[in-house]
Amino acid sequence: MAKPQLLFLFSFSLLCLISFSAAASSITADLRLTDSSFPSVHAKKLIRELNLFPKGEVNVVDEHRVSLPEGPKLVEKRFKFPTLEVPGGVSFEDLGHHAGYYKLPNSHDARMFYFFFESRNSKKDPVVIWLTGGPGCSSELALFYENGPFTIADNMSLVWNEYGWDKASNLLYVDQPIGTGFSYSSDQRDIRHNEDEVSNDLYDFLQAFFAEHPEFAKNDFFITGESYAGHYIPAFAARVHRGNKAKEGIHINLKGFAIGNGLTDPAIQYKAYTDYALDMGVIKKSDHDRINKLVPICEMAIKLCGTDGTISCMASYFVCNNIFNGIMALAGDTNYYDVRKKCEGSLCYDFSNMESFLNKKSVRDALGVGNIDFVSCSPTVYQAMLVDWMRNLEVGNSRWVHAMEWSGQKEFVASPEVPFIVDGAEAGVLKTHGALGFLKVISLPTCLFNL
Repeated sequence: MAKPQLLFLFSFSLLCLISFSAAASSITADLRLTDSSFPSVHAKKLIRELNLFPKGEVNVVDEHRVSLPEGPKLVEKRFKFPTLEVPGGVSFEDLGHHAGYYKLPNSHDARMFYFFFESRNSKKDPVVIWLTGGPGCSSELALFYENGPFTIADNMSLVWNEYGWDKASNLLYVDQPIGTGFSYSSDQRDIRHNEDEVSNDLYDFLQAFFAEHPEFAKNDFFITGESYAGHYIPAFAARVHRGNKAKEGIHINLKGFAIGNGLTDPAIQYKAYTDYALDMGVIKKSDHDRINKLVPICEMAIKLCGTDGTISCMASYFVCNNIFNGIMALAGDTNYYDVRKKCEGSLCYDFSNMESFLNKKSVRDALGVGNIDFVSCSPTVYQAMLVDWMRNLEVGNSRWVHAMEWSGQKEFVASPEVPFIVDGAEAGVLKTHGALGFLKVISLPTCLFNL
């Protein structure tokens, strides 16, 4: 439960926000402060809807449980998953699968876990790093359910993924921020709270990774991810650019980044929640207009969050999430990741095989993670990133892309949408100008990176 003084300040912030609104009397009923309104409770609900039940809320462990060499160094091993069948003649070395830990230099005792899968095609293929959002969800979600080399069958065996990105790239999956997945610390102070900390950790890791694998250092490099990674990725790309410009270490050949349904700019994106729900027939026009009365308060709250800090951010989280909650209260069992589908009770997807697989002793031994628990999604990390979260809502991607200020903005806005063809059939529409492209994919949910 919230401390009394914090709850008072939180409630006071809400009252101040509402009092500034001309529509205050008509929207008060839509602002409901319940247990599920608070970030940690909301995070746990989202995790359960994926049929995930992590053993702990965050990977902060007793310092005596594990031991790795001291110093900011990378400890890596080649491995093969015990249930993976490899083609005849492919050796352990040829497989090129690696798992490792990197002790972060700017931390008290944090270790970042990663997977590295060499390309099935050529070592000269681009190096691609994948960052899952949440915030606080492991990148292994994408590894096993989206774009990784294999998927998990019901009998816990691994099946090679025909569309795995490792068929055309050297692929990195990183568990971050610290406390997520197999990444851990023995010190609570290593939990990250903002994008500067997150992007610095990732940059330090990349420097160590390319020092360990100099044969990949000159390859083209791309940053990819989805959802909350819409915030991670631009910050990380900017950090790489600054490092290159300042000649801080190994030059990273950054060529671009890709964001799927990202959280990036709330000042533009928030209005799309109700617009999209109306367009898809999830809500009626009267519901749209009623819920939209919360939008000015949400906008004001986000601005206060950017200047006043934690209490205002908590208030903005509550106000803005009531827009989403108001829609979902009317949507029933609609799957909000893919509105064409229904959730079965509270279950929208079943990712439980991932937890079961990664907690098998044979798998853990193969990876060299010892007795570190696998935390699929961390409510603690989710809440720790609250300030940054309220500057980014997962809506309106087209709007913020069109509003983004850059040298080719006018030409991009004026450019036509053209059919995007896959295997002779239209799979979406594509709009491009220069180095910027925006692709709307037909018939795919939030997690579209299994292309």
